[in-house]
Amino acid sequence: MLYREAGQFKTTYAADQQLFPIRQDRLGVIALLAIGFVGVPLFASEYWFSAILIPFLVFSLAALGLNILTGYAGQLSLGSAAFMAVGAYAAYNFQLRVEGIPILVTFIMAGLTAAGVGILFGLPSLRIKGFYLAVATLAAQFFIVWCLTKFPWLSNNSSSGVISTQKMFIFGHEFDSPREKYLLVLSIVVFLSLAAKNMVRSSTGRAWMAVRDMDVAASVIGIRLMPTKLLAFAVSSFYCGVAGALYAFCYLGSVEPDGFSLELSFRILFMIIIGGVGSILGSYLGAAFILLLPIFLDIALPFFANLFGLPFSTATVSHIQVLVFGSLIMFFLIVEPHGLARLWQITKEKLRLWPFPH
Repeated sequence: MLYREAGQFKTTYAADQQLFPIRQDRLGVIALLAIGFVGVPLFASEYWFSAILIPFLVFSLAALGLNILTGYAGQLSLGSAAFMAVGAYAAYNFQLRVEGIPILVTFIMAGLTAAGVGILFGLPSLRIKGFYLAVATLAAQFFIVWCLTKFPWLSNNSSSGVISTQKMFIFGHEFDSPREKYLLVLSIVVFLSLAAKNMVRSSTGRAWMAVRDMDVAASVIGIRLMPTKLLAFAVSSFYCGVAGALYAFCYLGSVEPDGFSLELSFRILFMIIIGGVGSILGSYLGAAFILLLPIFLDIALPFFANLFGLPFSTATVSHIQVLVFGSLIMFFLIVEPHGLARLWQITKEKLRLWPFPH
């Protein structure tokens, strides 16, 4: 009854094609934005901003970029962390070498630089696909990290490749507090998420999904495979590049090439698999699952161990946390292989019919 569509009539094509055609969805999104922009800054502590909310938003954006490439265009990639590294180091160099460049322009240029690198490493997708393409993108992961280590100019002649980001100024105001950085990251992530939502509903998104489902048939009906695939690599790398710039400037403040390792690429891949491949919402749910659930278990397990008087040491609790985390991943993938976003979609479908039998 709370999610009933009865009485919501569409009288124009624009109303029928809007982003959130159901009133409850629109109200829910408005409520989430109000909580994110108003409620959270009023009540959250600096620890929440620095250690939980900012990394969650940054990795949600990176997962969204990979989801565009893998979920919507069907091109498997294992180089997401490398494109984040390109964005982080490009933003650092733009701020260092271009005097007076605004920080927002820096983030855009960092994304465009990552997009150019993504197109370069996306060229093999014209001949190979599947696991062979994954191995080709894996080359980007090792090659980019090697370049950042072996070319000191990229890190301003740092022997180890470590960079410390510059201060951020927007309209003359320095964004230095965790709350201000959180609001900046949230604004960028919301804008890019809405752009991605519109993009996948456009003719470009339909072309991506046609190539994903059957590239031969897509070619027969007139979709040009080369521009479509390379555009998917460019857009995905742009999102990952912006996420890498935010990762460096708003989260860590200092990064090194080894921080963008293959393990990070796999974590981003797991985010979209658990959250839901081919879903904007799934990118957020997967990032929340991978990043926030271990923090919750780290707090909850010692609490229950002390509550029931269980003789668990800190090391034992840590091992139990890993076991519980892995078991939950297996459980969700067995119950719903299409991810948490599909579970949410099924819940909404049941709410539309409740309290009537299904």
